[in-house]
Formats: sequence, C-alpha cells, structure tokens
Amino acid sequence: MSDRTTIGVGMVGYAFMGRVHSQAWRSVGAFFDLPVTPRMAVLSGRSKERTEAAAAQLGWADIETDWRELVKRDDVQIVDICTPGDSHAEIAIAALQAGKHVLCEKPLANTVAEAQAMVAAAAAAPGKSMVAFNYRRVPAIALARRYVEEGRLGEIRHVRAQYLQDWIVDPEFPLVWRLQKDKAGAGALGDIGSHIVDAAQFVTGQNVVGVSALTETFIKERPLASESAGLGATASAEKGTVTVDDAALFIGRLSGGAVASFEATRFANGRKNAMRIEINGSLGSLAFDFEAMNELWFSANGGGFERILVTEPDHPYVGAWWPPGHGLGYEHTFTHEIRDFLEAVATGADPTPSFADGLRVQRVLEAVERSAAEGSRYTNVED
Repeated sequence: MSDRTTIGVGMVGYAFMGRVHSQAWRSVGAFFDLPVTPRMAVLSGRSKERTEAAAAQLGWADIETDWRELVKRDDVQIVDICTPGDSHAEIAIAALQAGKHVLCEKPLANTVAEAQAMVAAAAAAPGKSMVAFNYRRVPAIALARRYVEEGRLGEIRHVRAQYLQDWIVDPEFPLVWRLQKDKAGAGALGDIGSHIVDAAQFVTGQNVVGVSALTETFIKERPLASESAGLGATASAEKGTVTVDDAALFIGRLSGGAVASFEATRFANGRKNAMRIEINGSLGSLAFDFEAMNELWFSANGGGFERILVTEPDHPYVGAWWPPGHGLGYEHTFTHEIRDFLEAVATGADPTPSFADGLRVQRVLEAVERSAAEGSRYTNVED
C-alpha cells in the first residue's frame, strides 16, 4: 500500500447519500486491490458545527463551509457530489473546470439543459466523470447484464421495471426537499424512476426511445419540515404545496425493438425498497428484486425460474468479500461504484455510467413528463 499514489477526495453533502458514500470511501481499499489509495481529505456543508460533527463521525480529515473552497484545494483531486439535484450542475462544472475528477449522485441534474451543460464540461475537461447509478453495481444486476451479453436470453422482447416504496404514504409526513420541484427536479420519477430507467438500459444494452406516461400527486399539501435529516423529518404547524409527482407509470419502446413498462411510486404500502426488473427474451428470462438483492432468477428454454444465489467468487464483485452464501447489502453497491471509478481514474479509462449516460436518462424523464402533461401522448425521447 505504501508505494501507491494517494488521491485526495472532497465530498459535498453529508446527509443520507453522504453517509453512504463515506462508508464506501472508508472501506473500498480494505477489500479491493486498488491502483490508488483514496484519502478522505475534506467534507463540505453549509453549517460549520454540523459539518464538523459529520466529518468526525464519518472519517473526513477537514471541512469547508463553501463548496467553492473545496474545489480550489490542492489536496482534492476527486469531488464527490452528494447534494440535492438543484446544485449538481454548478458544482460539477466548477470542479471539472478546476481539473478535478467528479463523481455525481443521480439523477445527473434537474433538467436536460443542466445535464447537457455537464456533459459539455466533462468533454472539455481533463478529469474523469461518472454519475452514481449504484444499482448497476449490485452483483445480481451485473450478472444479469452478463447473461444478456452472452446471449442466454436471445432476442429481448419485454422489459418490466418497478421501483416501489411506501416512504411518504403518511399524509402528515413533512414537505422535505425531495417533494419540491425546484430542489429535486421531479418526485418519484426522478428519485427512483431514474434508477429503473438506467437499470433497464444497462442490462439490455438498449435505450428507451419513446414513452407514454401517467403521473399523479396523491397528497398535494403537507406540513412544512422544521427539521430534516436523511429521509426523516419533523413537521411544523404550517403547510406547503407538494410540487412533484408521487407516482409515475409509463410504457415505452427500446432501441432494439423490445417493449417495456415502468412504475415508480413512493405510495406502495408495505414495499420498502422493491427495485425490480424482469426481462423476457426469445430463449429465456431474468428476474430481480432488490428486497432479495443476493438473488437472481433465471429461466432457460421455457423452463421454470431457478434461483441463483449471487454470492459465488466468480460472480461480479463478490470475490472481494465473504465466503459463498454470505450475502452483501445496500452499502456494498457504493463500494463497488467507487472501486470502478478509482480504477478508471488511475488507468485513464472512461468510467461508466458517464455523464452522457446520465443525460440519456434525463431525456427519458423529460419525455415522461411531457407525455403525462399531454394526456399520455406517445412521446419520442430526443437524442
């Protein structure tokens, strides 16, 4: 380890995603043989007191209360963006122009225009950039992609993707930033729908080229939040308007000719984090549910589905961890993500998913919103 290059990391944001990313930065070098050693150099947040407390708890060496100062620092070579979507473009573009490598949480931006500006900045910059669609790094999802690439499913015909949560089913849950369009860009569509769009495109190797959509906001007014942290919040007596969707449903067509259906909702009572995808081909089918994330179900040549326990050392990423049968969890997907990003930075490879991949997802989300606003009219996804 002593002869490896150390690379400084600065992270902006320390709430839910910041905590998960911090865990990944801390653990990645302990389990993967890396070409560089990450150093958790600096954490940025607006409150000095809270940022200092988060840095001490999460393992960051220093803090800044202005992300612009973090971007300027000579001891920071990677900027990790874990903020709400309304700040992604400004931070990422500034970091890229400063010559930094950038890892940005999903969705890439709140609008197509912002995402386009980020893609242009990435193309012009010397640093590497990646958008953090962590579900690509679930071993079972990566194995599903391998099966498709090997031709085990034959011609892809149907894709069914769902992301079901019950996070805000309580009408008294406060109006946090994820329920405000100016900060989040979209509701369930952007927050969790972006994940299933990316997963469908990743596993099949095809792009969504057109959609017909419905969106709905079930609870149109909520108590304002007096305090919030991560996905939790405390309500005040005042009310405010919800300006994003609670649920989004759309059908679509993929570039290879397959048809697809997508559902993203935070109102599926009893579903905590059911990110699901099923793919039917001419020779076989695959099915996955994140609530059983170490399992992939596979059907070949018309036979019934068989359960694959994705914990073998030859399965994607798994060999770095525990003996067969010892399952992984949510946090491991981020460790895999950061491992892949560091490999790309060190070797000069282009990491995936790229900002251009993030823009492609953003174009799908925009097409869904346009279709829903126009009576579910079939809407092409613009290139």
